[in-house]
Amino acid sequence: MTLRRAAVLLLLLLAPVLLATPAAAHTELVRSTPADGAELKRAPERLTLVFDEPVALDDVRVVTVDGNRLPVSRLGKDSVRVALPRSGDGGTAVTWSVVDEEDGHASSGRISFGVAVPAAQDRGDEAAPALSPSVRKGLVAARWTGYLSLALFVGGLAFVALLWPRGAGVPRARALLALAWTGGVLSTVASIGLEGAYVSFGGLRDALRPSSYADVLTTGPGITLAARGLLWVLAAVVLGALLQGGARTSRSPGWRVGALAVSVGLLRATGMSGHNSEGGEPTWGALADLLHLLGAALWIGGLAMLTVAVLPRRRAGELAEVVPGYSRLAAVAVTAIVGAGLVLAWQVVGSYDGLLHTSYGHLLLVKAAVLAAVLLIAQSSRRWVRTRLDLAVLLRGDAATVRPFGYSVAAETGLVLVVLAVTSLLVTANPGR
Repeated sequence: MTLRRAAVLLLLLLAPVLLATPAAAHTELVRSTPADGAELKRAPERLTLVFDEPVALDDVRVVTVDGNRLPVSRLGKDSVRVALPRSGDGGTAVTWSVVDEEDGHASSGRISFGVAVPAAQDRGDEAAPALSPSVRKGLVAARWTGYLSLALFVGGLAFVALLWPRGAGVPRARALLALAWTGGVLSTVASIGLEGAYVSFGGLRDALRPSSYADVLTTGPGITLAARGLLWVLAAVVLGALLQGGARTSRSPGWRVGALAVSVGLLRATGMSGHNSEGGEPTWGALADLLHLLGAALWIGGLAMLTVAVLPRRRAGELAEVVPGYSRLAAVAVTAIVGAGLVLAWQVVGSYDGLLHTSYGHLLLVKAAVLAAVLLIAQSSRRWVRTRLDLAVLLRGDAATVRPFGYSVAAETGLVLVVLAVTSLLVTANPGR
């Protein structure tokens, strides 16, 4: 891919949001009866909450300012009824929270109304439940680790299977794959506990409680995380066979089919925790997300293999065999990333206003800017492959000849880690805010 083509694709990434219609964000409260701030003549016995999309009864929590949870019953697919306590001070104030059935994100708010006298205003300093900053940081860190581990594992397997079968016997390549698998398992387990603390507006200690795990695993996002954990268990079988059989296993059609099935499962299970289903075309969003993650995995996993395992060996035959093949694969992967990004930007952001005036849109712009910098560095790497690779092979991997390419690949890898960090923030951000 030339620099001009990369620039055009990046510009196209932002084009759909100028023309598309807004997409849905997390579950939000549409109205309440009584309304927030209402002054009533008689204390109501119940409160009705109507949301902008269907909600599960177990995902709606309503508590008094004293922390007592109120009973909630079903009224409709998108509405619930809350039994209110008797108010002896002339007013009532409650806080509500709801967990989105699709992606597990929580929304919250506060409702207060007075009865006869504006006593409810005396409690105006009571804030709605808020997410602990430490829990959010922990969730972002777990997702960053999960994305990185997924990319290293899936991309590393593809690199070995398609470009470098002999790499299955190289200690550094084997260690990288094992480290990626370990990170994937640990990040998945940690995400379950952190998700439990997230939806209950608890602290980091709540993420370690067995009850948090039990509560999350009964929800849709929890089931997705459990499925991802099981897929990592299956990935251990694929990895174990590769480590045991080496190059012969990496060339085996049966192993490749198994590795492909596990990789696709991991990519899809990871994508289900994002925002790709929000919008008018969730099917297209899911397909675009799968392609986006696959392209990122092939690109990042290959970069890591080049940096950690291939270049330090400086073997002329391996350079001639592996580097051109990866250069072509990376070009295809970047094209997939940008093309799928078009669909995802249209699906999630949905408007020019959403791109410029929401934190989600700002993060998306930052991601696009860093990606542009990565593409500039990648262009330098491709130029080396075209003009200097033959010389490096003739000089049998001379360090001075290979070193510029190594620096370029290392810089590209470092910026890609920044892209993954921004992606982790995007997953926890609300597209509508």
